[in-house]
Amino acid sequence: MKDSTKPLLQVRDLKKYFPIISGLFRKIVGHVRALDSIDFTLSQSEVLGIVGETGCGKSTLGRTVLRLIEPTAGEIFFDGKNVLSFDRQMLKSFRKEAQIVFQDPFASLNPRKTIGESIGEGLLYHGIAKNRIEEQDLVEQVLLQVGMPMDIAQRYPHQFSGGQQQRICIGRAIALRPKLIVCDEAVSALDVSVQAQILNLLQELKDNLNLSYLFISHDLSIVRHLCDRVIVLYLGKVMEQGSVDAIFNNPKHPYTQALLSAIPKRHPQEIKSRILLKGEIPSAAHPPSGCPFRTRCPFAQPICAEIPPKKMIRDPVSGKEDHEYHCIL
Repeated sequence: MKDSTKPLLQVRDLKKYFPIISGLFRKIVGHVRALDSIDFTLSQSEVLGIVGETGCGKSTLGRTVLRLIEPTAGEIFFDGKNVLSFDRQMLKSFRKEAQIVFQDPFASLNPRKTIGESIGEGLLYHGIAKNRIEEQDLVEQVLLQVGMPMDIAQRYPHQFSGGQQQRICIGRAIALRPKLIVCDEAVSALDVSVQAQILNLLQELKDNLNLSYLFISHDLSIVRHLCDRVIVLYLGKVMEQGSVDAIFNNPKHPYTQALLSAIPKRHPQEIKSRILLKGEIPSAAHPPSGCPFRTRCPFAQPICAEIPPKKMIRDPVSGKEDHEYHCIL
């Protein structure tokens, strides 16, 4: 009998360094530390939000977890199996169980293939559909699940709006019956009214299909609405991590506090509480020692250059262990 308490996804000390190549002989002169010692777990039917400024490593994290980008170091366990040890056949099975929805739906759809072909080719490749008749039936079922009419299967991506294209991309992802879907800014390119429809669709599919999401976004309001837990990234490092209630109601790290203060306010008087960060984001090729946020932190002290944010446990309400990074001050 399968253990329901076992995490679906475990990431331990994950690192991704991109080499910097320079000179006539194309030598490696340094590395961009896109991800630096990332740790988290994701349970079945859970939604984990990944937030942070542009360039903090959100998309790199999502793609590295799926092995679309090979990590430099660390461990990734999916359903108890080490993803980094998978051979070609095991990786093929993993692709069926872990899918991704990209930010730009039109760019992620082949303009020369019909909607039916885009959704159905994965069904045939992974053996879910045994023939073309089964493929057609399954494609129609998927289209109904994402709220699209069955007669669009013979049409092409350019004939649809952005919201409809994203529904098709979500349908292509769920067609393989995955356990995990990485949503990489899946609603950021859509109008606000369409965003709400797609978010409702994602929630409905999660409940009906028992899905888990790794939800990457810069929109904190959406993260608060959809996610169960949140990880705050800055310069490839985890600044803070915890439940949605803990992060939004009682943020511990100054960077998290600054991010939350940037959420659009309902009243002009609330704008006064916004925290304006000074300076530029440091280079990931030469990150600051200790806490990476210390060069922009209004509360920085000399000890911040020596000691990074420490890991501790907190969740006094539920009693569950929850790893969290927070400021030492």
